[in-house]
Amino acid sequence: MPRKTEVLPDLPRVMITGPRGIRTIELDEELLTDIRELIHEDARAILVNILADLHAADLADLLESLDEEDRQYVLGLLSPQVASEVIPELTEGLRESLVPTLKTETIAQIVSELESDDAADLIAILPDNVATRVLRALSTEDAAKVRHLLRYPEDTAGGIMALEVLTVPRNDTVKTAISKVRRSAKQGFKMHNLYVVDDEDRLVGFLPVGDLVLQGPGRRMSTVMDPQVISVRSDMDQEEVANLMRKYDLVSVPVVSDLGAVIGRITVDDIVDVIQEEATEDIERMAGLAGSEEISTSVFETSRIRLPWLLVGFAGEMLSALVLSSFQASLEEIIAAAFFIPIIMAMGGNAGIQSSAIVVRGLATGEVRMAQTGKRLGKEVGIALLNGVILSMLIFLVSYLWLGDIRFGITVASALLVVVINASLVGASVPLLMDRIKVDPAIATGPFITTTNDALGLLIYFGIMSVLYNT
Repeated sequence: MPRKTEVLPDLPRVMITGPRGIRTIELDEELLTDIRELIHEDARAILVNILADLHAADLADLLESLDEEDRQYVLGLLSPQVASEVIPELTEGLRESLVPTLKTETIAQIVSELESDDAADLIAILPDNVATRVLRALSTEDAAKVRHLLRYPEDTAGGIMALEVLTVPRNDTVKTAISKVRRSAKQGFKMHNLYVVDDEDRLVGFLPVGDLVLQGPGRRMSTVMDPQVISVRSDMDQEEVANLMRKYDLVSVPVVSDLGAVIGRITVDDIVDVIQEEATEDIERMAGLAGSEEISTSVFETSRIRLPWLLVGFAGEMLSALVLSSFQASLEEIIAAAFFIPIIMAMGGNAGIQSSAIVVRGLATGEVRMAQTGKRLGKEVGIALLNGVILSMLIFLVSYLWLGDIRFGITVASALLVVVINASLVGASVPLLMDRIKVDPAIATGPFITTTNDALGLLIYFGIMSVLYNT
Protein backbone atom coordinates (compact mmCIF):
# COMPACT_ATOMS: atom_id res chain seq x y z
CA MET A 1 0.00 0.00 0.00
CA PRO A 2 1.55 3.35 -0.98
CA ARG A 3 2.49 5.61 1.89
CA LYS A 4 0.29 8.68 2.25
CA THR A 5 2.23 11.89 1.61
CA GLU A 6 1.60 14.39 4.40
CA VAL A 7 1.41 17.96 3.17
CA LEU A 8 1.10 20.94 5.47
CA PRO A 9 -2.10 22.92 4.85
CA ASP A 10 -1.81 26.42 3.45
CA LEU A 11 -1.87 28.44 6.68
CA PRO A 12 0.01 31.73 6.12
CA ARG A 13 -3.30 33.59 5.77
CA VAL A 14 -4.03 33.01 9.46
CA MET A 15 -0.59 32.91 11.03
CA ILE A 16 1.02 36.05 12.43
CA THR A 17 4.62 35.93 13.62
CA GLY A 18 5.23 38.08 16.66
CA PRO A 19 8.27 38.98 18.76
CA ARG A 20 10.77 36.18 19.41
CA GLY A 21 9.06 33.92 16.90
CA ILE A 22 5.92 33.46 19.00
CA ARG A 23 2.94 33.00 16.70
CA THR A 24 -0.64 33.94 17.24
CA ILE A 25 -3.55 32.45 15.34
CA GLU A 26 -6.75 33.91 13.99
CA LEU A 27 -9.24 31.08 13.92
CA ASP A 28 -11.71 30.88 11.09
CA GLU A 29 -13.96 28.10 9.88
CA GLU A 30 -11.63 27.14 7.03
CA LEU A 31 -8.67 26.67 9.37
CA LEU A 32 -10.80 24.70 11.83
CA THR A 33 -11.90 22.45 8.98
CA ASP A 34 -8.22 21.85 8.07
CA ILE A 35 -7.37 20.97 11.67
CA ARG A 36 -10.36 18.67 12.05
CA GLU A 37 -9.33 16.81 8.88
CA LEU A 38 -5.79 16.40 10.18
CA ILE A 39 -7.17 15.06 13.47
CA HIS A 40 -9.40 12.54 11.70
CA GLU A 41 -6.46 11.46 9.50
CA ASP A 42 -4.32 11.05 12.63
CA ALA A 43 -1.65 13.33 11.11
CA ARG A 44 0.16 13.80 14.43
CA ALA A 45 3.44 15.09 12.99
CA ILE A 46 1.73 17.87 11.05
CA LEU A 47 -0.50 18.85 13.99
CA VAL A 48 2.44 18.92 16.41
CA ASN A 49 4.29 21.17 13.98
CA ILE A 50 1.31 23.53 13.71
CA LEU A 51 0.67 23.66 17.46
CA ALA A 52 4.29 23.86 18.58
CA ASP A 53 4.79 27.62 18.37
CA LEU A 54 1.27 28.81 19.12
CA HIS A 55 0.54 30.88 22.19
CA ALA A 56 -1.28 29.12 25.04
CA ALA A 57 -4.26 31.49 24.71
CA ASP A 58 -4.61 30.61 21.01
CA LEU A 59 -4.41 26.90 21.78
CA ALA A 60 -7.18 27.42 24.34
CA ASP A 61 -9.31 29.14 21.68
CA LEU A 62 -8.67 26.18 19.38
CA LEU A 63 -9.79 23.68 22.03
CA GLU A 64 -12.92 25.74 22.71
CA SER A 65 -13.83 25.49 19.02
CA LEU A 66 -13.45 21.69 18.72
CA ASP A 67 -15.86 18.98 19.81
CA GLU A 68 -15.16 16.84 22.88
CA GLU A 69 -13.39 13.97 21.10
CA ASP A 70 -11.15 16.27 19.04
CA ARG A 71 -10.28 18.33 22.14
CA GLN A 72 -9.01 15.27 23.92
CA TYR A 73 -6.99 14.29 20.86
CA VAL A 74 -5.31 17.72 20.59
CA LEU A 75 -4.71 17.93 24.34
CA GLY A 76 -3.01 14.54 24.15
CA LEU A 77 -0.51 15.97 21.65
CA LEU A 78 0.64 18.66 24.09
CA SER A 79 3.45 18.16 26.56
CA PRO A 80 2.54 18.52 30.26
CA GLN A 81 4.39 21.84 30.33
CA VAL A 82 2.41 23.28 27.39
CA ALA A 83 -0.85 21.78 28.68
CA SER A 84 -0.23 23.48 32.05
CA GLU A 85 -0.16 26.83 30.24
CA VAL A 86 -3.24 26.10 28.12
CA ILE A 87 -5.63 24.71 30.73
CA PRO A 88 -5.76 27.88 32.89
CA GLU A 89 -6.75 29.80 29.74
CA LEU A 90 -9.85 27.63 29.19
CA THR A 91 -13.27 28.65 30.43
CA GLU A 92 -14.21 27.21 33.79
CA GLY A 93 -16.96 25.05 32.31
CA LEU A 94 -14.63 23.48 29.75
CA ARG A 95 -11.94 22.84 32.36
CA GLU A 96 -14.46 21.07 34.56
CA SER A 97 -15.57 18.80 31.73
CA LEU A 98 -12.20 18.21 30.04
CA VAL A 99 -9.62 17.75 32.80
CA PRO A 100 -11.36 14.88 34.67
CA THR A 101 -11.30 12.84 31.44
CA LEU A 102 -7.49 12.75 31.48
CA LYS A 103 -5.48 9.99 33.10
CA THR A 104 -4.49 10.51 36.72
CA GLU A 105 -0.79 10.48 35.83
CA THR A 106 -1.34 13.10 33.11
CA ILE A 107 -3.26 15.40 35.47
CA ALA A 108 -0.52 14.99 38.08
CA GLN A 109 2.15 15.92 35.54
CA ILE A 110 0.18 19.01 34.51
CA VAL A 111 -0.43 20.05 38.13
CA SER A 112 3.28 19.71 38.95
CA GLU A 113 4.06 22.25 36.21
CA LEU A 114 1.61 24.83 37.57
CA GLU A 115 2.23 27.46 40.21
CA SER A 116 0.61 26.57 43.50
CA ASP A 117 -2.48 28.81 43.08
CA ASP A 118 -3.30 27.44 39.62
CA ALA A 119 -2.59 23.91 40.84
CA ALA A 120 -5.05 24.30 43.71
CA ASP A 121 -7.69 25.74 41.36
CA LEU A 122 -7.29 22.75 39.05
CA ILE A 123 -7.53 20.20 41.87
CA ALA A 124 -10.60 21.99 43.23
CA ILE A 125 -12.65 21.35 40.07
CA LEU A 126 -11.96 17.59 40.08
CA PRO A 127 -14.36 15.06 41.55
CA ASP A 128 -13.26 14.05 45.06
CA ASN A 129 -12.11 10.57 44.06
CA VAL A 130 -10.06 11.90 41.13
CA ALA A 131 -8.56 14.71 43.24
CA THR A 132 -7.50 12.18 45.88
CA ARG A 133 -5.72 10.03 43.30
CA VAL A 134 -3.99 13.06 41.76
CA LEU A 135 -2.78 14.31 45.15
CA ARG A 136 -1.31 10.87 45.86
CA ALA A 137 0.51 10.96 42.53
CA LEU A 138 2.10 14.35 43.26
CA SER A 139 5.37 14.85 45.08
CA THR A 140 5.09 15.36 48.82
CA GLU A 141 6.00 19.03 48.51
CA ASP A 142 3.52 19.79 45.71
CA ALA A 143 0.71 17.90 47.44
CA ALA A 144 1.34 19.76 50.70
CA LYS A 145 1.14 23.14 48.91
CA VAL A 146 -2.13 22.26 47.22
CA ARG A 147 -3.70 20.93 50.42
CA HIS A 148 -2.63 24.10 52.24
CA LEU A 149 -4.25 26.39 49.66
CA LEU A 150 -7.45 24.35 49.48
CA ARG A 151 -8.13 25.26 53.11
CA TYR A 152 -8.83 28.87 52.16
CA PRO A 153 -12.24 29.98 50.81
CA GLU A 154 -11.93 30.43 47.06
CA ASP A 155 -13.17 34.06 47.08
CA THR A 156 -10.56 35.32 49.58
CA ALA A 157 -6.97 36.50 49.24
CA GLY A 158 -5.82 33.11 50.54
CA GLY A 159 -7.88 31.37 47.88
CA ILE A 160 -6.19 33.20 44.99
CA MET A 161 -2.65 33.57 46.34
CA ALA A 162 0.40 31.58 45.25
CA LEU A 163 2.86 30.22 47.81
CA GLU A 164 5.86 30.87 45.56
CA VAL A 165 7.16 34.06 47.17
CA LEU A 166 10.73 35.17 47.78
CA THR A 167 11.68 36.78 51.10
CA VAL A 168 15.09 37.91 52.31
CA PRO A 169 16.22 39.02 55.79
CA ARG A 170 16.79 42.74 56.07
CA ASN A 171 20.41 42.18 57.09
CA ASP A 172 21.21 40.25 53.88
CA THR A 173 23.37 41.98 51.31
CA VAL A 174 22.20 42.81 47.81
CA LYS A 175 24.67 40.23 46.47
CA THR A 176 23.08 37.48 48.59
CA ALA A 177 19.60 38.57 47.53
CA ILE A 178 20.56 38.43 43.84
CA SER A 179 21.84 34.88 44.32
CA LYS A 180 18.48 33.88 45.83
CA VAL A 181 16.62 35.49 42.95
CA ARG A 182 18.71 33.54 40.44
CA ARG A 183 18.07 30.24 42.21
CA SER A 184 14.34 30.91 42.32
CA ALA A 185 14.28 31.95 38.65
CA LYS A 186 15.87 28.64 37.67
CA GLN A 187 12.94 26.89 39.37
CA GLY A 188 10.53 28.77 37.11
CA PHE A 189 9.20 31.31 39.65
CA LYS A 190 7.90 34.55 38.13
CA MET A 191 8.83 37.31 40.57
CA HIS A 192 8.02 41.00 40.46
CA ASN A 193 9.01 42.04 43.97
CA LEU A 194 11.42 40.87 46.63
CA TYR A 195 9.97 41.04 50.16
CA VAL A 196 12.16 41.96 53.12
CA VAL A 197 11.49 40.51 56.57
CA ASP A 198 12.86 41.15 60.06
CA ASP A 199 14.38 38.67 62.50
CA GLU A 200 10.89 37.36 63.34
CA ASP A 201 9.93 36.90 59.67
CA ARG A 202 7.56 39.86 59.71
CA LEU A 203 7.20 41.89 56.53
CA VAL A 204 9.05 45.21 56.78
CA GLY A 205 9.63 46.28 53.17
CA PHE A 206 9.97 45.34 49.52
CA LEU A 207 12.11 46.00 46.46
CA PRO A 208 11.20 45.43 42.79
CA VAL A 209 13.46 42.75 41.32
CA GLY A 210 14.38 45.10 38.48
CA ASP A 211 15.71 47.66 41.01
CA LEU A 212 17.76 45.06 42.87
CA VAL A 213 20.49 44.86 40.22
CA LEU A 214 20.95 48.66 40.35
CA GLN A 215 22.08 48.55 43.98
CA GLY A 216 25.64 48.13 45.23
CA PRO A 217 26.34 44.42 45.96
CA GLY A 218 27.58 45.13 49.49
CA ARG A 219 24.60 47.19 50.65
CA ARG A 220 22.17 45.76 53.18
CA MET A 221 18.57 45.16 52.13
CA SER A 222 17.38 47.34 55.01
CA THR A 223 19.05 50.34 53.34
CA VAL A 224 17.72 49.78 49.81
CA MET A 225 14.20 48.47 50.50
CA ASP A 226 11.01 50.55 50.36
CA PRO A 227 9.45 50.37 53.84
CA GLN A 228 6.05 51.57 52.51
CA VAL A 229 4.84 48.10 51.61
CA ILE A 230 1.16 47.34 51.07
CA SER A 231 -0.02 43.88 52.13
CA VAL A 232 -3.32 42.02 52.60
CA ARG A 233 -4.58 39.46 55.07
CA SER A 234 -5.45 35.98 53.86
CA ASP A 235 -9.14 36.42 54.81
CA MET A 236 -9.65 39.62 52.77
CA ASP A 237 -12.33 39.31 50.10
CA GLN A 238 -10.89 38.94 46.59
CA GLU A 239 -12.92 41.92 45.35
CA GLU A 240 -11.36 44.13 48.01
CA VAL A 241 -7.91 42.90 46.96
CA ALA A 242 -8.71 43.79 43.35
CA ASN A 243 -9.85 47.28 44.35
CA LEU A 244 -6.69 47.81 46.42
CA MET A 245 -4.38 46.71 43.61
CA ARG A 246 -6.25 48.90 41.14
CA LYS A 247 -6.11 51.92 43.45
CA TYR A 248 -2.36 51.69 44.07
CA ASP A 249 -1.37 50.32 40.62
CA LEU A 250 0.23 47.20 42.12
CA VAL A 251 1.66 44.43 39.98
CA SER A 252 1.73 42.07 42.96
CA VAL A 253 0.82 42.23 46.62
CA PRO A 254 2.06 40.05 49.52
CA VAL A 255 -0.35 38.09 51.67
CA VAL A 256 0.50 38.06 55.38
CA SER A 257 -0.58 36.04 58.39
CA ASP A 258 -2.06 37.47 61.58
CA LEU A 259 1.51 37.87 62.90
CA GLY A 260 2.67 39.74 59.80
CA ALA A 261 4.64 36.90 58.22
CA VAL A 262 4.61 36.62 54.42
CA ILE A 263 2.68 33.49 53.42
CA GLY A 264 2.08 34.12 49.71
CA ARG A 265 1.59 36.68 46.98
CA ILE A 266 -1.12 37.70 44.53
CA THR A 267 -0.19 38.89 41.04
CA VAL A 268 -2.07 41.09 38.61
CA ASP A 269 -2.99 38.18 36.31
CA ASP A 270 -4.96 36.66 39.19
CA ILE A 271 -6.69 40.01 39.74
CA VAL A 272 -7.72 40.25 36.08
CA ASP A 273 -9.51 36.91 36.53
CA VAL A 274 -11.15 38.20 39.72
CA ILE A 275 -12.37 41.38 38.01
CA GLN A 276 -13.86 39.34 35.17
CA GLU A 277 -15.48 36.91 37.60
CA GLU A 278 -16.97 39.65 39.78
CA ALA A 279 -18.20 41.61 36.75
CA THR A 280 -19.84 38.50 35.33
CA GLU A 281 -21.50 37.78 38.67
CA ASP A 282 -22.85 41.33 38.95
CA ILE A 283 -24.17 41.31 35.40
CA GLU A 284 -25.91 37.98 36.00
CA ARG A 285 -27.54 39.26 39.16
CA MET A 286 -28.54 42.56 37.60
CA ALA A 287 -30.22 40.52 34.89
CA GLY A 288 -32.10 38.58 37.55
CA LEU A 289 -30.02 35.39 37.39
CA ALA A 290 -29.38 33.70 40.72
CA GLY A 291 -26.44 31.58 39.60
CA SER A 292 -23.81 31.16 36.95
CA GLU A 293 -25.13 30.02 33.59
CA GLU A 294 -23.04 28.66 30.74
CA ILE A 295 -23.69 27.27 27.28
CA SER A 296 -23.23 23.75 28.64
CA THR A 297 -25.90 24.26 31.33
CA SER A 298 -28.97 22.10 30.67
CA VAL A 299 -32.37 23.54 29.75
CA PHE A 300 -33.93 22.45 33.06
CA GLU A 301 -31.05 23.82 35.14
CA THR A 302 -31.16 27.13 33.27
CA SER A 303 -34.92 27.30 33.83
CA ARG A 304 -34.44 26.64 37.54
CA ILE A 305 -32.00 29.57 37.73
CA ARG A 306 -34.15 32.06 35.83
CA LEU A 307 -37.73 31.16 36.82
CA PRO A 308 -37.73 32.49 40.44
CA TRP A 309 -36.76 35.98 39.27
CA LEU A 310 -39.28 35.87 36.46
CA LEU A 311 -41.93 35.04 39.08
CA VAL A 312 -40.84 38.11 41.06
CA GLY A 313 -41.32 40.16 37.90
CA PHE A 314 -44.68 38.50 37.27
CA ALA A 315 -45.91 39.44 40.75
CA GLY A 316 -44.77 43.02 40.24
CA GLU A 317 -46.53 43.35 36.90
CA MET A 318 -49.73 41.93 38.44
CA LEU A 319 -49.51 44.81 40.88
CA SER A 320 -49.24 47.15 37.89
CA ALA A 321 -52.37 45.56 36.40
CA LEU A 322 -54.18 46.18 39.70
CA VAL A 323 -53.20 49.84 39.55
CA LEU A 324 -54.53 50.08 35.98
CA SER A 325 -57.84 48.52 36.96
CA SER A 326 -58.21 51.03 39.79
CA PHE A 327 -58.00 53.88 37.28
CA GLN A 328 -60.35 52.35 34.71
CA ALA A 329 -62.56 55.44 34.79
CA SER A 330 -59.64 57.70 33.90
CA LEU A 331 -58.72 55.50 30.96
CA GLU A 332 -62.30 55.46 29.65
CA GLU A 333 -62.61 59.22 29.97
CA ILE A 334 -59.24 60.06 28.44
CA ILE A 335 -58.35 57.36 25.91
CA ALA A 336 -55.17 59.23 24.97
CA ALA A 337 -53.76 58.48 28.44
CA ALA A 338 -53.15 54.86 27.41
CA PHE A 339 -51.00 55.98 24.47
CA PHE A 340 -48.38 57.46 26.79
CA ILE A 341 -48.14 54.59 29.29
CA PRO A 342 -45.29 52.78 27.44
CA ILE A 343 -43.07 55.86 27.15
CA ILE A 344 -43.54 56.89 30.79
CA MET A 345 -42.83 53.35 32.02
CA ALA A 346 -39.82 52.99 29.72
CA MET A 347 -38.28 56.33 30.78
CA GLY A 348 -38.79 55.49 34.44
CA GLY A 349 -37.31 52.01 34.03
CA ASN A 350 -34.31 53.33 32.10
CA ALA A 351 -33.62 56.04 34.68
CA GLY A 352 -33.83 53.49 37.51
CA ILE A 353 -31.49 51.03 35.82
CA GLN A 354 -28.99 53.78 35.02
CA SER A 355 -28.87 54.94 38.64
CA SER A 356 -28.67 51.43 40.08
CA ALA A 357 -25.94 50.38 37.64
CA ILE A 358 -23.75 53.35 38.58
CA VAL A 359 -24.26 52.79 42.32
CA VAL A 360 -23.68 49.03 42.13
CA ARG A 361 -20.50 49.58 40.14
CA GLY A 362 -19.35 52.28 42.56
CA LEU A 363 -19.92 50.02 45.57
CA ALA A 364 -18.06 47.17 43.85
CA THR A 365 -15.02 49.31 42.97
CA GLY A 366 -14.99 51.27 46.23
CA GLU A 367 -15.75 54.58 44.51
CA VAL A 368 -19.05 54.84 46.44
CA ARG A 369 -18.97 54.41 50.21
CA MET A 370 -21.77 54.33 52.77
CA ALA A 371 -20.47 57.62 54.23
CA GLN A 372 -21.32 59.22 50.89
CA THR A 373 -24.96 58.07 50.84
CA GLY A 374 -26.45 61.55 51.18
CA LYS A 375 -24.10 63.01 48.59
CA ARG A 376 -24.82 60.17 46.16
CA LEU A 377 -28.61 60.47 46.52
CA GLY A 378 -28.41 64.24 46.19
CA LYS A 379 -26.45 63.93 42.96
CA GLU A 380 -28.99 61.43 41.58
CA VAL A 381 -31.84 63.83 42.40
CA GLY A 382 -30.03 66.61 40.56
CA ILE A 383 -29.39 64.42 37.52
CA ALA A 384 -32.98 63.12 37.53
CA LEU A 385 -34.36 66.64 37.85
CA LEU A 386 -32.31 67.91 34.90
CA ASN A 387 -33.10 64.91 32.68
CA GLY A 388 -36.73 64.87 33.82
CA VAL A 389 -37.27 68.54 32.93
CA ILE A 390 -35.82 68.03 29.44
CA LEU A 391 -37.89 64.88 28.82
CA SER A 392 -41.03 66.54 30.24
CA MET A 393 -40.65 69.50 27.91
CA LEU A 394 -40.33 67.15 24.95
CA ILE A 395 -43.36 65.04 25.88
CA PHE A 396 -45.42 68.19 26.55
CA LEU A 397 -44.54 69.50 23.09
CA VAL A 398 -45.39 66.16 21.43
CA SER A 399 -48.70 65.69 23.25
CA TYR A 400 -49.80 69.29 22.65
CA LEU A 401 -48.97 69.20 18.92
CA TRP A 402 -50.67 65.82 18.63
CA LEU A 403 -53.83 66.36 20.69
CA GLY A 404 -54.00 70.16 21.10
CA ASP A 405 -54.85 69.83 24.81
CA ILE A 406 -52.66 71.95 27.13
CA ARG A 407 -54.07 70.40 30.31
CA PHE A 408 -53.34 66.88 29.08
CA GLY A 409 -49.81 67.96 28.05
CA ILE A 410 -49.19 69.35 31.54
CA THR A 411 -50.51 66.09 33.05
CA VAL A 412 -48.24 63.86 31.01
CA ALA A 413 -45.19 66.13 31.46
CA SER A 414 -45.69 66.36 35.24
CA ALA A 415 -46.14 62.61 35.52
CA LEU A 416 -42.98 61.91 33.52
CA LEU A 417 -40.93 64.33 35.65
CA VAL A 418 -42.07 62.75 38.92
CA VAL A 419 -41.65 59.19 37.56
CA VAL A 420 -38.06 59.85 36.42
CA ILE A 421 -37.10 61.39 39.78
CA ASN A 422 -38.78 58.58 41.71
CA ALA A 423 -37.16 55.87 39.57
CA SER A 424 -33.71 57.42 39.94
CA LEU A 425 -34.09 57.59 43.72
CA VAL A 426 -35.28 53.98 43.91
CA GLY A 427 -32.47 52.82 41.62
CA ALA A 428 -29.82 54.58 43.71
CA SER A 429 -31.19 53.97 47.21
CA VAL A 430 -32.02 50.25 47.02
CA PRO A 431 -28.43 49.11 46.30
CA LEU A 432 -27.17 51.38 49.09
CA LEU A 433 -29.74 49.91 51.47
CA MET A 434 -28.82 46.36 50.50
CA ASP A 435 -25.14 47.12 51.01
CA ARG A 436 -25.86 48.52 54.47
CA ILE A 437 -27.55 45.27 55.53
CA LYS A 438 -24.62 43.27 54.11
CA VAL A 439 -26.45 41.87 51.09
CA ASP A 440 -24.83 41.97 47.63
CA PRO A 441 -26.26 45.15 46.05
CA ALA A 442 -26.38 43.55 42.59
CA ILE A 443 -29.27 41.29 43.59
CA ALA A 444 -31.49 44.33 44.18
CA THR A 445 -31.47 45.37 40.54
CA GLY A 446 -33.08 43.89 37.44
CA PRO A 447 -36.60 42.53 38.00
CA PHE A 448 -36.96 44.06 41.47
CA ILE A 449 -36.26 47.65 40.47
CA THR A 450 -38.03 47.37 37.11
CA THR A 451 -41.29 46.04 38.56
CA THR A 452 -41.17 48.51 41.46
CA ASN A 453 -40.80 51.40 39.03
CA ASP A 454 -43.66 50.06 36.86
CA ALA A 455 -46.11 49.89 39.75
CA LEU A 456 -45.10 53.24 41.28
CA GLY A 457 -44.91 54.87 37.85
CA LEU A 458 -48.46 53.92 36.97
CA LEU A 459 -49.68 55.03 40.37
CA ILE A 460 -47.99 58.42 39.92
CA TYR A 461 -49.24 58.83 36.35
CA PHE A 462 -52.87 58.14 37.05
CA GLY A 463 -52.76 59.81 40.44
CA ILE A 464 -51.74 63.11 38.83
CA MET A 465 -54.32 62.59 36.07
CA SER A 466 -57.09 61.97 38.61
CA VAL A 467 -56.21 65.16 40.47
CA LEU A 468 -56.05 67.35 37.36
CA TYR A 469 -59.15 65.86 35.73
CA ASN A 470 -61.09 65.19 38.96
CA THR A 471 -61.84 61.61 37.83
